[in-house]
Amino acid sequence: MPAIQTDSSPPGGLEPAPRRSSAVRPGDRIFSGLSKGAGITLLVIMAAIAVFLSIRAAVAISANEGNFLTTFEWDANANPPYFGIAVLLFGTVVSSVIAMVLAVPVAVGIALFISHYAPRRVAGTLGYVVDLLAAVPSIIYGLWGALFLVPQMTGLYSWLDQFFGWTGIFAYDNTPARSLMTVGILLAIMILPIITSVTREIFKQTPKAHEEAALALGATRWEVIRMTVLPFGRSGVISASMLGLGRALGETMAVATVLSPAFLINISLLESGGGTFAQNIASQFKEAGSMGRDALIASGLVLFLLTLLVNGAARLIIARRKEFTS
Repeated sequence: MPAIQTDSSPPGGLEPAPRRSSAVRPGDRIFSGLSKGAGITLLVIMAAIAVFLSIRAAVAISANEGNFLTTFEWDANANPPYFGIAVLLFGTVVSSVIAMVLAVPVAVGIALFISHYAPRRVAGTLGYVVDLLAAVPSIIYGLWGALFLVPQMTGLYSWLDQFFGWTGIFAYDNTPARSLMTVGILLAIMILPIITSVTREIFKQTPKAHEEAALALGATRWEVIRMTVLPFGRSGVISASMLGLGRALGETMAVATVLSPAFLINISLLESGGGTFAQNIASQFKEAGSMGRDALIASGLVLFLLTLLVNGAARLIIARRKEFTS
């Protein structure tokens, strides 16, 4: 009996799909290796920075005569040395908070105007100006702040003292306006383009289907933004704000040019005097001796940890919001 041949081809005369090769292409291997190497290199660099700062800071803190966290004075070249970060921590945090309070709402408003309100030509021109402001060196902002902004703050500070001086926070003694409030305003101007640029690109990525669906239901333009654009871009706004906060915390030349250095904590934000970590390091590093440099490195370690803490908190907030929305 002849053998019966069976047709294993699929019905309809279709040819079976060829099996994909499980071999990884050389380009994929190279790209994967480079990506992993870049990530590992970044972690190694961060660890090396942390180890270096910790070792040098330990030497200075062990020789410090005062309390590193609460001492208001700084003379690391004395014998024995005494220095503390109380004034620097206060000035850094306060000036950065002022900058964020002033910059974030304005940046979100500008980003919404560029992405959803302005005509195309106006939006393109305004977006170019914002990007250009983000590229201006910090020393230029510092010179502008020292020569123009500081003299202009006198009238504003007098008005604040007249109506809100009773709080103590806005008391003004008619000294040159080289205060933490002026530094905060200058930092707000500096970080405004960064937050605006990132937020604008996030708002532009809002799904058009969501906006059109809201419009079809009779929503106004503001209701569309409130119900679709802002919820979609919330995590992006937080990330952009953290980028701006990172620059505000570590800004050096602009703060050193505007702020009047003094190791004291003023209850009033309008009185001259104060200090920040970056400004103190830049102004004292050249004249500092061996122990003085170790002390400055110790303050740099605190700034390093403060930046990591802020970014970690931002990542935690974004992760929780993603879990809540999902």
